Amino acid sequence: MLTVPFLSGTSCSSAPKMIQSDLAFKAEATTGEGSIWHPDRNTLFWVDIEGKTLYEYYPDKQDCKTWEFDRMVSTVVPETDSTVVVSLQDEIVRVNLNDGSLSSVAPIPDYEGKVRCNDGKCDPAGRLWIGTMGFGAPKGAGTLYTVVPDGTVETKLEKVTISNGIVWSANKKYMYYNDTPTGKVARYRYDEKTGEILFDGVAVTLPPGSGAPDGMTIDSNDNLWVAQWGGFGVYCYNPYTGELLGKVEVPAPNVASCAFGGKDMDTLYITTARAGLSEQQLEEYPLSGSLFVCKPGASGPEPYKFKQPAK
Repeated sequence: MLTVPFLSGTSCSSAPKMIQSDLAFKAEATTGEGSIWHPDRNTLFWVDIEGKTLYEYYPDKQDCKTWEFDRMVSTVVPETDSTVVVSLQDEIVRVNLNDGSLSSVAPIPDYEGKVRCNDGKCDPAGRLWIGTMGFGAPKGAGTLYTVVPDGTVETKLEKVTISNGIVWSANKKYMYYNDTPTGKVARYRYDEKTGEILFDGVAVTLPPGSGAPDGMTIDSNDNLWVAQWGGFGVYCYNPYTGELLGKVEVPAPNVASCAFGGKDMDTLYITTARAGLSEQQLEEYPLSGSLFVCKPGASGPEPYKFKQPAK
């Protein structure tokens, strides 16, 4: 497996580096999404949205434990060594991993069943940023919210179409965000104390024919790793220049999310989807819906946990 270092703020004079991924766990997820490392459990969580299933992947066993829900589940974030917080179609809930019990954190508006929760992550202060999208992805039907443990929900962005991929820079001054149909990664100025954001331009414009920006993670050098739906991989960009630095090749067209994990946070986990593929494509790419893994030559920070922001 090829391992290459990725450096922030440098220019890559050669062609983007190509990295191969390996199968970690064979699955048939309709939409495998929401991958995130749980540092207290040393496991990777991810979801199948339409499959209404939460997965916990154990790297040492190369196997998963699952929890099933009565509604779609789109995002999962760590909270404690025995709890995670997930977004169901119209609600944020806490899952007790020991007994499977649920407790409600906050409802999310679904406008009479016309929209559902999609991607999200916690920010440096512990707020959960959760976006929505309309069924069928009508333009501008989605909203980006923040949710905190006391149940407070705040609107941050309106009229988004498919809310996806959200990360923060190492200095906690910038937030990067994907509204998938735009084909761009947006940059916002971010205030950790207040949670306020201000649009600060486009960080990355995806290369033509490389798919659309879906889930996203960030490495310790502030490079962005973007799962690209229809792009057969995860693409690495320098957000300061917009330059494509490398690509992790995945044997599935619809790549939906990615997350750094492992003991040294230097393993990249990648989820994929069967949704949107024809029967012919599923025959050609039978591992679609599975979980993939690679060592890309970069490492990421531990994810932020769900907690009440300091006042």
